[in-house]
Order: sequence, then structure tokens, then C-alpha cells
Amino acid sequence: MTAIDREAVIDRAAGALMGAFIGDALALGPHWYYDLDELRARYSEWIDGYTTPMPDHYHAGMKAGESSQAGVLLRLTLESLAERGGYDEADFCRRLDEDFFPQLDGSPMQGPGGYTSQSIREAWRKRVQQGLPWGQVGGNADTTEAAERTLAIAVRYALDPAALADAVTRNTVLTQTDGTVVAMTVAFGAVLGMLVEGHTLDASISAKLMARVKTGALPFHTVTSGNLQAPKAGSAEAPTAGRFPSPDALLTQSSIARAARDPDVRIEPAWKASLVYGMPCAVYHQFPAAYYLAAHFADDFESAVLHAVNGGGQNLARAMLTGALVGAQVGLKGIPRRFVDGLADHAALLALAGRVSPR
Repeated sequence: MTAIDREAVIDRAAGALMGAFIGDALALGPHWYYDLDELRARYSEWIDGYTTPMPDHYHAGMKAGESSQAGVLLRLTLESLAERGGYDEADFCRRLDEDFFPQLDGSPMQGPGGYTSQSIREAWRKRVQQGLPWGQVGGNADTTEAAERTLAIAVRYALDPAALADAVTRNTVLTQTDGTVVAMTVAFGAVLGMLVEGHTLDASISAKLMARVKTGALPFHTVTSGNLQAPKAGSAEAPTAGRFPSPDALLTQSSIARAARDPDVRIEPAWKASLVYGMPCAVYHQFPAAYYLAAHFADDFESAVLHAVNGGGQNLARAMLTGALVGAQVGLKGIPRRFVDGLADHAALLALAGRVSPR
């Protein structure tokens, strides 16, 4: 890579990481309001910045601009990556055992960040209460919790898709073992890595991902030839056998990006993507909405994350994932300074992000 290319990659990597922290913190106050009338009544018709959680709601007692537990775990992952120079599973697990798990008691409304999610509670129970070894504490939660922390791994290995897929897979199955969830999480990481690399979230993204499947860089199984056509009879082309049974988790992005840019397909206002794709926590709601907003507002970080937040429901995951995707497209330079300055401990997070860049 040239010096200019390298500088651009570093900027996009920092943009992805800070975008995730910003999206997480923006949704801290208005998190998990499924009644949109209540959300508007308690906050405003349009939330445009950091807010303080209500005393009777999730994250009560926390301050505007602080990170939820998703942000806390993202930071823990980043710190491990920075200090070890890459993904070191033993170091990551040690940090959970020694620094993070002692702060939990197994209940939801407790722990750093104000709320402990399902997969983390399950891992804590198996690891701390039952004494099971790592590798036996994962559960079947169908949420984006692993994607929220492994996005840091995807950024670190953006220039090495095979290493990215391997590390994201291994980290994900520590806490979530459902095959579909793991496949969709790895696919999200692969997309984020491509955006950091310099690609665009557009109609061509899936073909680029599939090309990496063909070379064996991404561990997805496929028996099709180019453009998903059937192999010709007698063809010497061998099917690609991967960890994941089909490449479908890599194909939805192009369709969603095409829809986001098609003037005949309209979701207006864009925050209603949460109603179209679903407001709950599961991966099959969250990833499509994040892809849509990131493609629709590919060069507008502020609009992307604010529409993610104002869609209600599990807007924290939606805004965090969207912030990473759009941050990777616009770079740190494209994120409005007010979002950076309003983020709690932003100087330390910026410094940390600068230590975890692709190489």
C-alpha cells in the first residue's frame, strides 16, 4: 500500500471503532423503548445527541455519553488487541475472568454499563458458578452481542480476510454457538473489513465477498459458479466447502444496498427501517437494518446513527453496528466533532483506536 492508502485505511479503521462507541452511547438513554409514542414523549420528536437514561428505565443512574456494556466489552476487546498486537484468545478470556466477570452477579439489571445481556449472563453462570472451561460456556442467544465486540477484531484484520474470519469465529463461539448467528456475525465482520479496506457498501459487495469464498479466504460453503449460477455439467470447478453451510449470510448486503439506493424503494423517514426489518434484538432484525441505514447514508454519519437511534426498540445495537459501518466509509474525519467530544472518555478511546489499525 502507498503512504496515502495507508493513511486512509487508518482513518477508516478509527472511524469504524469510534463510530461504534458513538452509536452505542447515543442510544444509552432512549434504549429499548418499543412504544415509539412513549419514546417521543419522554425525550423528543427527534433525538439528536447524547441523553441521560430515565431513572425508571434501562441504564438508570448512568450519564449522557457513557458506554453501555456493549461499549465496555468492545473496549476490553480493543485493549487486548492493542496490547497483544492481534487476537490472543487466552488474553481475551483472562480479561473476562479477572477484570469483567467479578463485576457481575448474573442478574440482568446489574454490571458495568447498566445492563448485562443474555449471552454474557449465560457465560458468567457457566464459567463462574459451574466452573466450566472456556469452550464450554457458549449459549444459543440469537443477538448481536458477539458482533458488537468482534467488530474490533474485524477492523484489526481488515486486510487479511482469512485471519479476520478465523478470529471472529473463535471469539464469537466463546459466548454464542448457534450456527446461523455465528455465520451472520462473521459475515458482518467481513463486510466491515471490506469497508475499512476501502470498498463501498453497494450492490457489488456480495460478489466481492463471494470471490473471497472462492479463494478460501471466507469459510462459507457454496456449490454455485459465478453470479450464483449452477456449475456446468462436467465442469472441473469444485464446490467450496466451508465451516458455514451456505453463503447466504454474505448475499443479503447487496440486495439491501440496492434497495437503499433505488428511488422506487422508499422507507421514509429512514428511521422506519426499524419497523420494516423489526425492532427486536435478534440478528435477523438488527443486521439488515444496519446494512440499510449504512448504505442509505453511506457518506452521512450523523443521519445514519440518528435514524438508527430514533427507530426505537433495540436501537443501541442498531446504532452501534450502523455507526461502525458508516464510520468505516466516512473515516474518523467524516464524523462530526460534537459526537466525539460528547463521548465519555473520548480521548482515551481515540488513543486506543489509533493503536488497533490493520496491518
